[in-house]
This record gives sequence, C-alpha cells and structure tokens, in this order.
Amino acid sequence: MTIVWVANRETPISDMNSAELKILHGNLVLMDESQVSIWSTNVNLTTSDSVVAALGDNGNLVLRDESEPRTSEGFWQSFDNPTDTLLPGSKIAYNKHTKKEKILTSWKNFEDPATGLFSNELDPNGRQCIIRWNRTEWFWTSGAWNGHFFSSIPRMSLDSFFNHSYVDNVNESYYTYSLNNRFIISRYVMDVSGQINLTVWYKEKWNSLWFQPMQQCDVYAYCGAFGTCNQNSSNFCYCLPGFKQRSENDWSLKDYSGGCEREIVLNCRNDRKDKFLANNLVMLPSNSQRVMAGSAGECESICLSNCSCTAYSYEDNACLVWKGELMDLKLPTENNGSKRTIHIRLSASASQFSKNKRSKLLVIGSVAGSVVLVLLATVVICICHKHKSGTTKAVDGSSLALRYKDVLQIETKNSPDNLERDNQSGIGVPFFSWESIIAATKNFSDIHKLGRGGFGPVYKGMFPGGQEIAVKRLSSCSLQGINEFQNEIVLIAKLQHRNLVRLLGYCMKENEKILLYEYMPNKSLDAFIFDKELCTLLNWKKRFDIILGIARGVLYLHQDSRLRIIHRDLKTSNILLDEEMNPKISDFGLARIVEGKGIEASTNKVTGT
Repeated sequence: MTIVWVANRETPISDMNSAELKILHGNLVLMDESQVSIWSTNVNLTTSDSVVAALGDNGNLVLRDESEPRTSEGFWQSFDNPTDTLLPGSKIAYNKHTKKEKILTSWKNFEDPATGLFSNELDPNGRQCIIRWNRTEWFWTSGAWNGHFFSSIPRMSLDSFFNHSYVDNVNESYYTYSLNNRFIISRYVMDVSGQINLTVWYKEKWNSLWFQPMQQCDVYAYCGAFGTCNQNSSNFCYCLPGFKQRSENDWSLKDYSGGCEREIVLNCRNDRKDKFLANNLVMLPSNSQRVMAGSAGECESICLSNCSCTAYSYEDNACLVWKGELMDLKLPTENNGSKRTIHIRLSASASQFSKNKRSKLLVIGSVAGSVVLVLLATVVICICHKHKSGTTKAVDGSSLALRYKDVLQIETKNSPDNLERDNQSGIGVPFFSWESIIAATKNFSDIHKLGRGGFGPVYKGMFPGGQEIAVKRLSSCSLQGINEFQNEIVLIAKLQHRNLVRLLGYCMKENEKILLYEYMPNKSLDAFIFDKELCTLLNWKKRFDIILGIARGVLYLHQDSRLRIIHRDLKTSNILLDEEMNPKISDFGLARIVEGKGIEASTNKVTGT
C-alpha cells in the first residue's frame, strides 16, 4: 500500500466521502464535495464518446480511447506527470523542443504529499542527473553517463536485476530503468530527506539498494534557516543556540524545511543591545559578503551597526558578514573537515549570555568550593561507614526478583523508594529521572500524544541519540495504583518473548507514575481492524500472521515461561504492532500469576477484559 503517484498534491480533499473521480468531456476529473473540479487531465479532444481511464500493471494511469490497446500511451498518462516516484519504465526527461521536463519532486513530509523542496532533474548539457533545493540550489550530481552507469554511482553496475538506461537524441534526453526479473517490485524515490533512493520490496518491507547523497548533511539546507545538521546524530537537525524550532509538528514529521526562529527578537537600536555568540561549523554559509576590516573587533562593529546583519566571521584577515537567514549550516565531525568559527547575532538578554556570566562566577568560587567539598566528603564517608556497620545485610537480589506472588499482595508498603531498591536488587528495569521524561516528550506535548488508554495517555518520546520510546503516563485519578504499577514493572522485566512488548524503564515523582516502552510505529491492532480504510491494509496473510503472533505470546505466558501468567486484559488495544506489523502483547498491570503447577486461578472482582 505504497503511494507512488498523487494527482492533486496542492489541493487536498476535505471530505473524502463526497469526492468523485469521473470522466467528463473526455477528461479524467476529480470533483470535491461541491462538485467543483480541483484536478483534471486537461486534454483537448475532438471526440469524447469512448474515453476510458485504465491503470496498467506497470503502475501507469492512462487516459485513452476504448478501442486502443492497453499498452497504448493514450491521450494522457501519469508517467508523463511524475510526483516523487520513478517506476520501472517511467522517465526523468527533458524535451529539447518544448523545454518541458519530467522531474521527481519530494513530498513535503512523510504525511503530506504536497510538493516539497527537493527535485531530481536531468541536466541535458552534462548527460547527468542532479538534485536541486527549491529548484535553485544544485547540491548533488550523479556524474556523467559513461554508457553503463552514472560515474558517481558505480553501485548501479552491480545490480544484475536492473537495466539502467540514459538516452540522448535530437528530441529528448531521459533516464529510465527496467527489471530483468518480473517478480521483483522496485521503485526509485526522491525522498523527503533530499536523497534519491532505489529500493526493492523484500520480506514485507522496502530495502534500499543505494541512495545518494550518501551523507544526510550533504543535502543543501536540510535543516532549514538557522538549523544545524549534525551527521553524527540520528536526529541530524538542531537549532543554533538562541533559536527554537519554528514548527515542532513539522519537525516530528521529519520536515525541517521551516528551520528555526529566534527565541528573543533582536533589539537592533542605536544603543546596540545585541551581542554575538561564537559557533563552530564545518563550513561557512555561502551567501556571505566581504567587507574591509582591520581586526575582528572592527568586523564585529561593522555587522552590529547594520540591522540586517545576522552573523560575521573574521579569519585570515578577512571579514565576512551575512544578512538575513543562514542556510546549510553543518557541525564538524571527525571526518568532514576542520572547524570554522562564525559569530551569530543574538539579543543581549538571551540566556546564552547569562549562562556565560554564571559560569565565570562558578570559576571564581571553585577554589573555595573545592576545600569545602573535601571537608564534607570526609564527614559523609565517616557517617556512612558507621551506619553500614550497624545495619543488617541487604536481601539478595535474585530472591527478591523471584517473589512475584508477594508483589501481587503488596499494599501500602509500596513506594518509589521500594521500587528503586528493587531495581538495585536485580529486577533490572532502569529508573529514569523526571527531567529526562519531560525533555523526551517536550513536556507531554499534545503533538506527541499517541492515544489514551483506560489508565492514562501515552506519548511518543525521543531520547538524545534518537531512541524513540512510548511513554505511558498513569493518570492521578486512575484506578491503577502503585500495586498494578509495580506489578507491570516486575512482570515485564522477567518475561522475554518477541511477541511481548519490551519495558525500557520507569519513573516516579510524587503522584506521577511513568512507564517507558519500546515504540511501536503502527500503534495498536484496534486502530486497524475498526477503521474502514486501514482495515483494507490487512490482507488475510497479514491477519493470520498477527493471529499466530498473539497465540505464541499467550502460549508463552500460560505454559512456556518460568511463571504462569494470566493477562486478564487481552484486547485489541493492548496488541501493539511494530514497523513490520508484528504483534506484541502489552499492559500487564492487571495480570495474575498461577502459583506452582496450577492451571487455574480465582479472581475476587470483575476486572479487565
């Protein structure tokens, strides 16, 4: 169910149920709920009595006369109007007579098919493919065609299943490819990342054969204005100090084109209330102006006196200044060049400058503070040694981790301290600080909310380094108390199966109870089977695989695990789906253990599902 072509990229339909796709006066027309044409093939035909629209096995949508063969190119075809995807047999082309181009243009983001900033085009003069940003900046080339492959992509020659072709004649130039094996499913995509990607469908997912440019940060302005690209980070994009994301929602969808905006607007008055903050980059932005200055101080003063000047750099006795937005900023890495220093203009009241003041005060007081710390440390060590000698030996971690029936009977004696002590005793679930949870979820922003269960909302979080997590925040008014909370932590920590969700950690602070799970990008099973459109994505084979996965998980709980577990709340909303639609059972807050070799258990109240 991969979208490879979109007709009305710029004019989405608000009411899908009332829209119509029909042939009108010989054209294929898309009408909205008001019967207004929002897209049409716009073909001028002398007769329109026997026009049909047909979708071919190659993925080409063709408008033709009914009497013409199915292989006919007809009056109009989608292959002549590509969006972001090149299918085998379609072309990236340039017509030398009409100057008309067939180019690939990226989506705006992973959810919005509107025209994005990146385009894959043909350079007929150089017999090569290029990628542009905003149809202006040319930042990648395939290298010239050598008769077999593009010189900068030697990987093309190693794909024996593919035939790559470049044709240059008096009428047009074009690149296309075909397949030697009809059972292979392939697509060539101008991705939202600004990279072209040749993929094949294998083992129920798209697998990349090669992509260009190889480095994400080689994509021009990938992080937008005042955004910085870091090749060593999985997130890639960050805002410069003193700036913030212009749209958190767009960034969550991997659309960084909006870039960053200032946290505090510039003062830019005669009393000069702005300052400059030094930043190290691997290369300086290209749109600089060179001005005469005899020193770094004079260069700074020149920039400060011009309200439109946003940055300056003084290196090798040369003063460079920048006006307006800064684009294509990249942080240095071990392999991509030496540091270049650029000074970014910020408001004098920006927190970055107050931090610098505080750090100087801390340095001044460090000597006296060190003496005090040494004395305090000595006293603490003595007290701890005395306290340790007067206490009993701690309970062995393995015996604590095995006392699951006691866990189910715990009442008021549960507390955050007990949980942390249990963790240290061998239960093995990491404890995360409240501050790290706030940062990962952007203070539980509604933008990151995945849904809401019976015990509270679930959010998507992101830890430094790019690890995605699902954060379950138990509501303070929830019926699930500390008993169920600790029950879930202890149980999932000791249950290991590919069809059970993995618990990554927990957090407790006052009335807050947080559970951290592995992130499931396809959410829960109920989102699919109870949705009229999404349910069509689950063919019988996939449904049967999900059924088997759930059955394996339940069999493990009932029979194969060291403990016999009754879930007691097994329902579609508690079946999560990973990126490959593999099911994982979640939510063990109401689970019960069958003691010994028993196969039955009694419950004292109606609970769960």
